Amino acid sequence: MGRMSAAEPVTVADTVESPGPGDRTVLLAAPRGYCAGVDRAVITVEKALDLYGPPVYVRKQIVHNKHVVHDLEDRGAIFVEELDEVPEGATVVFSAHGVSPAVHRHAEQRGLKTIDATCPLVTKVHNEARKFARDDYDILLIGHEGHEEVEGTAGEASRNITLVQSPADVANVKVRDPDKVAWLSQTTLSVDETMETVGRIRQQFPNLLDPPSDDICYATQNRQQAVKQIAAGADLVLVVGSGNSSNSVRLVEVALESGASAAHRVDDASEIDEAWLEGVSSVGVTSGASVPEDLVDGVLEFLSGRGYPAARAVHTAEESLIFALPPELRKDIRAAEGS
Repeated sequence: MGRMSAAEPVTVADTVESPGPGDRTVLLAAPRGYCAGVDRAVITVEKALDLYGPPVYVRKQIVHNKHVVHDLEDRGAIFVEELDEVPEGATVVFSAHGVSPAVHRHAEQRGLKTIDATCPLVTKVHNEARKFARDDYDILLIGHEGHEEVEGTAGEASRNITLVQSPADVANVKVRDPDKVAWLSQTTLSVDETMETVGRIRQQFPNLLDPPSDDICYATQNRQQAVKQIAAGADLVLVVGSGNSSNSVRLVEVALESGASAAHRVDDASEIDEAWLEGVSSVGVTSGASVPEDLVDGVLEFLSGRGYPAARAVHTAEESLIFALPPELRKDIRAAEGS
């Protein structure tokens, strides 16, 4: 699978002009696609397969993209829902979304060799949850029930955490001490909706304590800002990403909120409905943070085959962050190179 470099040079976008009558345009959001955490997680599985040989087990999808998962399965990765499916003593990779302490304990009890590919930005939220819990705060975790990241974070301080899924949930929140309340969030949410939720929480609990830094990850924010630029006045926005990818689903919502007449999520070009293009002059294209660039290329080729011009990139941010591979994997790579 092709990757978009995290260090791709970008510049701040000029004002996006609407096409003239009869003109067709394709605007391509930048940044888009792979973020540093996803790149690290996928490379972790690839390196583990090279180093240990197949099979390498992965708990849950390493990232939320079915094409990435299928590609790694073809190379010998085996994806499981729970650790009971992993043979004792085998190697298992934890996904980028993170796991709870109970999962770590279960792996240790079963003698599994673990490689933790949790995104460092998710790990930061875990650390914040533990700190707030040590200080005996009630923690309001903004996120979606059932999402793997939320389950992992909640497991760090289950007695202290209450899940808040939307601004409407805030009115029903109960805490022990209204002066000892803090908030955290899933890293892949809509920035605007999260801030709306935080605002309502603060109205209810004026002494609300913020995390040391915004929990919404840089890549999520950058991709949402980029889609706002290409969506303004667009007839159609196509978001490449899988249905279980929270950040991809949010991009569709942000596009519609930002002025797009229509917006759809597709896993790849094969899911584009020809009817969506009827009467459409301006098309915006972007992709979620777990999407390889070749899937975006396929969408652009689809549009080109239907008379749309080459895409014009709209740059809104620079991304150069790179995360080191998990330490347990780096150690084994060094040992193998030295043998």
